[in-house]
Amino acid sequence: MIAIIGDIHGCYFTLVELYKKIIRRYPNIPVYTVGDLVDRGNRSSDVFEFIITNNILFTPGNHDYMFFHFFKDPQSVFARSWFFNGNESTLESYANKETEMFQHIELIKLAPLYFNLPDCFISHAGISNYYAKLLPPNYLDGLEILDTLIRNDLRSDRGILWTRDSLLNIGKLQVVGHTTKHEITLAEDSNAVYLDTGVFLGNKLSAIIVHESNIIETFDEKTHLEDIIKS
Repeated sequence: MIAIIGDIHGCYFTLVELYKKIIRRYPNIPVYTVGDLVDRGNRSSDVFEFIITNNILFTPGNHDYMFFHFFKDPQSVFARSWFFNGNESTLESYANKETEMFQHIELIKLAPLYFNLPDCFISHAGISNYYAKLLPPNYLDGLEILDTLIRNDLRSDRGILWTRDSLLNIGKLQVVGHTTKHEITLAEDSNAVYLDTGVFLGNKLSAIIVHESNIIETFDEKTHLEDIIKS
């Protein structure tokens, strides 16, 4: 049994309260997040410190990768895209925190693109149904065959960081963010659940408890305005 939190987008105060709700009910449960830790909200650096301190595991989102590439590969498409995706608030949150910033960037580099766990498959945007035509009929016997496709398509708009396609049914629950919904949304055909509930838009941050591909319970926390409004 694990807990998974949706896209956080620099909303530190909201994250702290949601995490408290989870831990009060499920002490010592492993906690994951689907990425997009940074951008949009006011406190990306604090979000990163919080997930480090509390051993929250993350798979990077497209915003995290843009942040990383801006400093490590500034000519890349990821780096250039960051100018148009809420980078100002992230840079402000790291003012006078250069050491911490490069520590966090290194963590993004090291983070896995997905977690293929007994309880579910966690990634940022999910595995596109596009890949169905490229896979052998027995692909469900070993999802390892997907790994090469995922890595080769990392910069593609159908890739695991970016896709808005319907998702591939991989025989277990996929838990993703990226595509914003007003509520936690289960796509039954794909056996996929979407956790990005627009915290940076003033809606809420959401999380689920999953056991063996079943959603046991949901949590949410209304956006704290200090996360998205400049003082």
